[in-house]
Amino acid sequence: MEGKGQSPFDPAHKHTAVLVDGMLYSGTMNNFLGSEPILMRTLGSQPVLKTDTFLRWLHPDASFVAAIPSTQVVYFFFEETASEFDFFEKLHTSRVARVCKNDVGGEKLLQKKWTTFLKAQLLCTQPGQLPFNVIRHAVLLPADSSTVPHIYAVFTSQWQVGGTRSSAVCAFSLIDIERVFKGKYKELNKETSRWTTYRGPETNPRPGSCSVGPSSDKALTFMKDHFLMDERVVGIPLLVKSGVEYTQLAVETAQGLDGRSHLVMYLGTTTGSLHKAVVSRDSSAHLVEEIQLFPDPEPVRNLLLAPTQGAVFVGFSGGVWRVPRANCSVYESCVDCVLARDPHCAWDPESQICRLLSSPNLNSWKQDVEQGNPGWACTNGPMGRRLRPQSRPQIIKEVLAVPSSILELPCPHPSALASYHWSHGTAPAPEASSTVYNGSLLLILQDGVGGLYQCWATENGFSYPVVSYWVNSQDQPLALDPELAGIPREHVEIPLTRVSGGVALAAQRSYWPHFLTVTVLLALVLSGALIILLASPLGALRARGKVQGCGTLPPREKAPLSKEQHLQPPKEHRTSASDVDTDNNCLGTELA
Repeated sequence: MEGKGQSPFDPAHKHTAVLVDGMLYSGTMNNFLGSEPILMRTLGSQPVLKTDTFLRWLHPDASFVAAIPSTQVVYFFFEETASEFDFFEKLHTSRVARVCKNDVGGEKLLQKKWTTFLKAQLLCTQPGQLPFNVIRHAVLLPADSSTVPHIYAVFTSQWQVGGTRSSAVCAFSLIDIERVFKGKYKELNKETSRWTTYRGPETNPRPGSCSVGPSSDKALTFMKDHFLMDERVVGIPLLVKSGVEYTQLAVETAQGLDGRSHLVMYLGTTTGSLHKAVVSRDSSAHLVEEIQLFPDPEPVRNLLLAPTQGAVFVGFSGGVWRVPRANCSVYESCVDCVLARDPHCAWDPESQICRLLSSPNLNSWKQDVEQGNPGWACTNGPMGRRLRPQSRPQIIKEVLAVPSSILELPCPHPSALASYHWSHGTAPAPEASSTVYNGSLLLILQDGVGGLYQCWATENGFSYPVVSYWVNSQDQPLALDPELAGIPREHVEIPLTRVSGGVALAAQRSYWPHFLTVTVLLALVLSGALIILLASPLGALRARGKVQGCGTLPPREKAPLSKEQHLQPPKEHRTSASDVDTDNNCLGTELA
């Protein structure tokens, strides 16, 4: 079997294929140069059909990402350079193309070519933002009894806003896609070379429809030039993530404890990470989990969801990995389990373990996918978010510190969605003797800085301690707070950095006098430099003014001198005495 038209010549060329009813529908490059994209049907009992390269139904740089079959048609998703827009640079656009399964080609026109090929633009954007115009992958989530089928697609943008890449996941209703393909066409005005809306008469059966029987020559002639739809298919953005490029997507629905179905998305990145996101009822998605699969950054090339096995298969250049679709055991408390908002996980109060949800009828288990409120779920009854259940630390790490040293207290970040802050007892950490660096608290050990230090995480309006330290000075041991009695303690060794007494007190010093002194000295230096620069021009101006202030010189004779007078002045005028007025810079000549 010949592979031309079924697989690319170069592995770097993106391609797609799907097997439907024994027939292979493929989208790939048809030459070595990668300049002849083609949509082709091979195998099976139907005739071999392909797109017409001469009619430029596809731009030479078309890149195919997915092929999805439906009842009567097969959809192809790809991106290409848009020729219908007047733009100052090369503008990419995402497309969905459609061909009918019962297409047999034309008899005289479009022989062995598609007679039902149509394509439309896909638009994934946020209001007031640049569109995500480069499609990377697309999947179909079939409809159930209460929903309509949707296409979910991953997009990136050709523009790097803020210098970083970003990605988006948009949902497209299959009903909207069909409505666009039943709408108006675009046509190319050959005089102006512009694409405009076709407003001519329509024929019956409609050109491009999946009607039974061969099409007329008139309809085929129309289809040769009217393959682009006028309306766009607008998607709903579910997830927008900055600094990440998504490459692959897999979706499923999961039923929570409340009996509702939640959309779960698995997303592969260009750096080898796997993201798990859940879509809420308001069509906004939140990340549940992020796993770095490979030690070296490498793009995820394929994702295959196996619900019966409870796993996601990840394909990359080195092979295939099997990843559990839920990791409930990593959540060690009810707060962590509920805050994860994972519909696959719920807290079992009897065993005190976050377990994989096997049945939706476990009334005693705790879960809150929509709000993630442990203040309500992790107690016997409803309670406000401002209250803090489990605010008492479950274990206290006791640290023996040496005075005049710097102590670093680490704070783990179990959730990337939470904000973190430090406290000293019931008050915030003292700014005069501590600072926060990369989440850790750097504490300068002095008198009165011992006691309880806690790192708090705040998420969804709920705060809880992540880690607790009891700092005990070696010189002045402190008695443990009676309110913390009964809580297990663990002695830990944390490296110390010895500093001098002057450095230890640096945090309490005020540098305002030093700042004023430096400012005054700098002003004096600048003033002196300015005086020196202006002194020389002022002296020159003063000297010039004094010369001009001397008496005027005697008037010169207006009568011309004779040659002899000019060459030989009179004898009585040959000798003279000159007086110099050094005070006024004047030269006086007294004739002898």
